[in-house]
Amino acid sequence: MLDPDSVESKQRRPYRIGFVIEQALGHHTHTLNLRLTVPEDSDVDAAFGLVPWSVRGFARFVPVYRSNWTLRAGLRARSLLRGMQRVAPLDALVIHTQVPAVLALDWLRRVPTLISLDATPIQYDELGAAYGHRAGPAWLERLKWRLNRAVFQRARHVVAWSEWARAGVVEGYGVAPERVSVIPPGVPTASWTRPAPRGQTDAPVRVLFVGGDAERKGGLLLLEACRRLRPLLPLELDLVTRTRVACEHGVRVHGGIRANSSELRELYHRADIFCLPTGGDCLPLVLAEAAASGLPLVATALAGIPEIVRHGDTGLLVERGDLTSLVDALKRLALDSELRLSMGARAKALAVSEHDSATNARRLLEVVKGIAAVSAP
Repeated sequence: MLDPDSVESKQRRPYRIGFVIEQALGHHTHTLNLRLTVPEDSDVDAAFGLVPWSVRGFARFVPVYRSNWTLRAGLRARSLLRGMQRVAPLDALVIHTQVPAVLALDWLRRVPTLISLDATPIQYDELGAAYGHRAGPAWLERLKWRLNRAVFQRARHVVAWSEWARAGVVEGYGVAPERVSVIPPGVPTASWTRPAPRGQTDAPVRVLFVGGDAERKGGLLLLEACRRLRPLLPLELDLVTRTRVACEHGVRVHGGIRANSSELRELYHRADIFCLPTGGDCLPLVLAEAAASGLPLVATALAGIPEIVRHGDTGLLVERGDLTSLVDALKRLALDSELRLSMGARAKALAVSEHDSATNARRLLEVVKGIAAVSAP
């Protein structure tokens, strides 16, 4: 990792750093958390450019463009970069993820760039079925690999959200290990902390699920698991989702709740167990939110998830789509309040030490200031 202190004398003004961040899926919350911390650094003059996923207006009728995320993201990123550069010259760039950078290799040559990502394209292909994504023909996959490898090789540094993603960059694209750091996005852990510690209670055990797509994120599987458990023990389920799910006995469905809102924090604080038996995810931020709230975690043994859901320590891991293992994990935690509290305490400690967004944003800034300082005239 580069050390900006070693070249501190080169700096005459705040570094002008452009942040180009895709807004697909959970990256919106990452953006919100970055924008809370980055302005606190007096050495940084930040410009944020957001790359939306949606297609609106006339663009909805343009063939290829409307259906190709790489093309949309690349063209939108180039427009944002031109706008930033017109205001003032950029000293460095942070582009998250690598997708908007594929069509911006000329910018990576001109401006020192840090690429941030939650998964490589190869890893995304491995998870693709859950997202309704399929790999293309062999010739297209070879071209995609070459383009993304060029991005990773051209970047001055790569930041991966997990050790799993870091391995994907190093092993899948031949990037030198010393050029790849692991910095999870994190969440503002202080704001998710429960006002008072949890204690043992005779009330029904409350299970919380937070996921926009209830089917992909495992909410419907969790609903079935709770149905099977309800005749055996008192259990209540809160589902925070955009998916339309019918309410039933012991189930509350919450739609329209915004990320980082007080309503969402209240649901975390009232819960006893957090469960995300997802069918496809890289490192969901909701797990860090739940951990910071002091909840024991139940989630799928998938991608970077085991790095925060440490089986038997901060929670329990289940196999993807395995209803039996999910029922067993929930039953074990629901029947053992001491286990819930101890796992929740360890999850909170892990969140504070490794998944705090302010701490990790400062780590990210130190890396990007370092590449800016090395390239300064």
